[in-house]
Amino acid sequence: MLYFLLYLFLETIVSVEIASAIGGLATFFEILLTAFIGIAILANFRNTFMENLMAVSYARIDLQEFQRLNLFTVIGAILLILPGFLTDIIGILLQFSAFTSMLVNRYGVKSKKEKFEETFYKEGDDDVIDVEIIEKNNTIK
Repeated sequence: MLYFLLYLFLETIVSVEIASAIGGLATFFEILLTAFIGIAILANFRNTFMENLMAVSYARIDLQEFQRLNLFTVIGAILLILPGFLTDIIGILLQFSAFTSMLVNRYGVKSKKEKFEETFYKEGDDDVIDVEIIEKNNTIK
């Protein structure tokens, strides 16, 4: 509840400041424009989903990052549809994959591959070759 009240306070302050600077008519058109952009993003979400799916198939991102990137795209589009300058700013930032990747990497859980590499890979092991020695006892009895 406290975070919601903080959000409402910040949204009001930001909206009043920007609306007083650009005027009522420009504010109205900004609300309409960002709503149409949000609707267009949701309508074209299939393309974004396919791009992220290709990134998973080429192992550029893992499945958890794939889920979070798609989630951030949808949340950003919904925030663009909602009226308000603060929601529009956050919604636009969530549309950029560089920003969402930073969020995912900052607050996300490490993948199993990263945990494995951290556990078993030590600095300076680049020139070590792992081998298995198999002994053969070819003696005649």
